[in-house]
Amino acid sequence: MGVIRKSITFTEQQDAFVKSLIEQGFYTNDSEYIRDIIRKDQERRKRIVDLNDALIEGMESGPTDATIDSIWEEAINEHNVKE
Repeated sequence: MGVIRKSITFTEQQDAFVKSLIEQGFYTNDSEYIRDIIRKDQERRKRIVDLNDALIEGMESGPTDATIDSIWEEAINEHNVKE
């Protein structure tokens, strides 16, 4: 994967914050912090898109014949399988 050099500007407060994270050992440099923020934002946005797709699929599937009890039972069983 190629590397592209970018120039960004921070306020003094933002710069101090990033430097404090580096000093605490969370990151080794500014670029690592920015890349981490971008990765987390990409993951968050993907979850939003996936949730939106699931909501649309649910709305388009129409009403269900399932009861509240059967829905809870299915949710509990799925939760137990994940553990």
